[in-house]
Amino acid sequence: MNLGLTGRVALVTGASKGIGRAIATTLADEGAAVAIASRSRENIDAAASEIDATGFVWDSADLDGAAELVADVESALRGPVEVLVCNTGGPPAGADPLGFSTAQWEAAHRTLVLSPMALVAAVLPAMRERGWGRIVNVGSSSVREPIAHLMLSNAERSATVAAFKTLAREAAADGVTLNTVLPGRILTDRLLSMAGSEEAVRHSAAREVPAKRPGTAQEFAAVAAFLCSERASYVTGASVPVDGGLLRGI
Repeated sequence: MNLGLTGRVALVTGASKGIGRAIATTLADEGAAVAIASRSRENIDAAASEIDATGFVWDSADLDGAAELVADVESALRGPVEVLVCNTGGPPAGADPLGFSTAQWEAAHRTLVLSPMALVAAVLPAMRERGWGRIVNVGSSSVREPIAHLMLSNAERSATVAAFKTLAREAAADGVTLNTVLPGRILTDRLLSMAGSEEAVRHSAAREVPAKRPGTAQEFAAVAAFLCSERASYVTGASVPVDGGLLRGI
C-alpha cells in the first residue's frame, strides 16, 4: 500500500531509540523526509545516520524550545512539517499512588501534556491553512485501563488523549487528523527496565497477553505510520491500541 508520504516532512520526537526510532525508520522507508529529536546529541546523531534522517537536539521539558525546534526542522528540510509524531518517555513508577511529590506531578504534566501541546501549537495552524496534516501521539494502554504503579502515566497521558480528541474535532474539516496510538507490552528499554529482564517480559506476556508474546517496536510503528498517511484521511480523534489483545474493555 502506498501511504502517500513521499517527500512529506515528518518530525518524530524521542526518536533516538525504541518506539520513536522505529516510527521514524518506517516513515523514512515510506519516502518521507524525516527529522528526529532527542535530548542527547550523540544518540540522535547515531540514530539519524542509520535511518537516513536529520537529527535535532530537544528536551521535551523545554516548552519554549518547541516552536524553535519546528522552525529549525522546516529550515533544514526546506519544507513545512506535515507529519508530527509526539513521543515522550514515561515518568517514574511507584507502588504508592499517593507517594509522588508535587515536583514529580509537575514534571510529568510538563513532559506528557504540555510538551506535545507545545509542538502541536507550533504546527497545527499552518497545517489547517494548507489543508493537510497528520499528528500522532504515542500514549499508553493505561489511558483505557490504568496500570498498577504507573499513577503519573495513567493520569497525565489520559489528559493528552482528551486534548487530542478536542483538537481533532476542531481540525477535521481542514484535512488535519490527530490520533493516539496506545502501546501495550511493546519490547522496549523502558519495559525491560521495569520488568528486570527480557525473560521476565516474555514470561509475563505469555501469561497475560492473548497473543502470548510482547510486541515489537516495528509492529507498533506500522500502525503509527498508517495514521500518518494519506490513506488514513478519515481516521481522527481515535485512540488505537497495539497490544496483542491485552485490553479487556470493549
